Formats: sequence, C-alpha cells, structure tokens
Amino acid sequence: MLARPDLLRRIFDGLAASPVVALIGPRQCGKTTLAREIAARRRAMFFDLEDPEALEALSRPKLVLGPLKGLVVIDEIQRRPDLFPFLRVLADRRPLRSRFLILGSASPELVRGASESLAGRIHFVDTGGFTLPEVGVRASQRLWLRGGFPRAFLARGEAASLKWRQDFVRTFLERDMPQLGIHVSSEHLRRFWTMVAHYHGQTWNGSEIGGSLGVSHHTTRHYLDVLTEARVLRQLSPWFENVGKRVVKSPKVYVRDSGLLHALLGIRDRRGLMAHPKLGASWEGFVIEQLLTATGGTDAHFWATHGRAELDLLLHARGKRWGFEMKCQDAPGMTASLGTAIRDLDIHRAWIVYPVSRRSPVDDRVEAVPLADALREATRLG
Repeated sequence: MLARPDLLRRIFDGLAASPVVALIGPRQCGKTTLAREIAARRRAMFFDLEDPEALEALSRPKLVLGPLKGLVVIDEIQRRPDLFPFLRVLADRRPLRSRFLILGSASPELVRGASESLAGRIHFVDTGGFTLPEVGVRASQRLWLRGGFPRAFLARGEAASLKWRQDFVRTFLERDMPQLGIHVSSEHLRRFWTMVAHYHGQTWNGSEIGGSLGVSHHTTRHYLDVLTEARVLRQLSPWFENVGKRVVKSPKVYVRDSGLLHALLGIRDRRGLMAHPKLGASWEGFVIEQLLTATGGTDAHFWATHGRAELDLLLHARGKRWGFEMKCQDAPGMTASLGTAIRDLDIHRAWIVYPVSRRSPVDDRVEAVPLADALREATRLG
C-alpha cells in the first residue's frame, strides 16, 4: 500500500484537537488500512464491527469502552449508530481518558447521527482513493484511467483493474444502496448511475433523466443527493453574480472516481479512453477532483452563461478569484469563453490544465500547466 502522509497528518491533527475523529469515505478506499497503521503507531485498541466478536463485545459499551485509555479505533461504526450517545459521554469526561477514531462508509444517516450526537466533539476527515501527490507524476495516466481506489489502481493489469471496478459497482448497487435507504432494484439503479456517467461534466437535468427512467425528477434528485452524500458523485455548484448575463443555475454532476466513470462507460483501456467521446469530460472531472481534494473543496464553483461563456472551476481565496479550465489538448490556447469569464468575474489569475508535462504562457493572466503544477498552485491558495 502506498504511503498517504497528508491524509495521516489530517487525521493526527484532528485527534490532537478533538476527542472523536470520524474518517468517512466510500467502501474500499483505504480507510481500514490507514486506521490499522495509526492503531499500530499509537498502540490503540481496535474494534472491527464486521467481526462478530467485536460486535458482541460492544453490545456492552460501558463495560468495554469505559475503562480504556489512549486511542480507541472503531471500524464500520455505521453498524452501531447507537454508540454515538455513549461516545459523547466518554468525550465529555475530564480529564479526558481516551480519544476515538471511528470509521464508516459514507452515508447521510451516519454523518447526521454523528453530527447530532457529537456536536462540538467530533472532527470529520473525508477520504477517497489515491491522489496524484500520493502516486507520483509518473503514474498520473494510470491514476486517471483506473481511478484512485487502491485495489483498482494497484491491480496487476488493466483487465484485473476493470473487473474490480465492475464488481465494486455491482456490490455498491446490491448491498450499499439499500443500506443508504434506497430500496430499488439494482438494475434500475445501474441504469440511473450509467446515465449519470453519460452526463458527467454536464449540468443536471433531472427531468430528462427521470423521463428516460420512468420516474419523476424529484425521485432522480433524491438518487443524486444520496449518491453525492455517499461520496461517489460530486455536485459542483454554479456561481451566481449579477454581471448582466443569464447564468446557469443547475449544478454540474461528476462521477468522483475516474476509474468508476470509465467502468460505467465501458472504457477498458487507454486506447478506448482516447477514442471515447467523453474523453474531455473525463479529464475535466479527474482534474477537478484532484484540485478539490488538494484545497479541501470549500468555496468552489463553476460559472456558465446561457451565451456559452464558461469557467470549469472558480475558487475564492485570499480575497481574490482564481480560475481553472481543463483542456485535454496538446497545446491549448486562449478562448473567447475563458476571456469572458476573466473579464466578467475579475479573475486574478487562471490556469489551463492539460495532460502535458510543460508549462506554457497563454495570456497576461493565463498559463497552461500540467496537473502537478496546477495542484501546487491550488495548494498555495489554501
């Protein structure tokens, strides 16, 4: 398994500041591996609630958890949400005898229950798959094609990676979605998720998708929100500003992991990706996910007008506005759309992110840069 120093730092910082830290993310993204590494460093007690013995032991939480000191790790906490009120009691003890690292697959109920029961006592750390700084620039193309889930990225070949991702999609639909409160046939949900993949990088149109599925736009919106809270989809909000133009007001939708996107689209290898009509949208979503992971994802939007002016990613930092445009081209240049965005939004500086290893000036306030350089620029903004 690759080292994940930035994620470990965020977890340790959280444990230093709060009595409870929740590590939240989709299944199989490496949460348990990280937690076991932390537990080994801190000589922590580890409870895996998929183990029947651990589950039975914590049926008596006061007896088992009350006397413990130091760090306590509880994995698969979503199996015992009734533990949250008891953790609140332990977190309020003075002097504080123990801190808790809890892990769970992302779900609205889990996050809501933890937030309500442990308000003021819990720090959330969102986690996903590997990022470019973790795998290195040389592996960027593999990361884009396979995505960041550890077993998909580290698979021995493209066929093995694709099969793992296909199996993940199937398991997610058949097991995880019912646990998230959506009780619809897995085939129906597969059609929905596949349709969302074809909308990847576009503004949301729930009526069109609902019409194709034979359900209301309210139903499709519910599906979209649940998958977003489960950290497998991202909704990027539009930026509203009165600049004398009619702006787009629906969110853009992305499949967060590029490898899952490619599995849903039937893309098997790099050749298939390069020839696919969603190539540009795939690159856009991959770069946006990397940038938002690096910056924490706060105060991020896209901007678009009905006159077709658009900016893929708008960040607000240091009292200024910064823009990112994604182009899957060898030598991207200035466009009228980007120029309009810079003028109308008063962008301080913008970068065009493209899959080449050299930087290239484009305009006074615009530079074309590879992804690794864009990540460094975005990290400085934070």
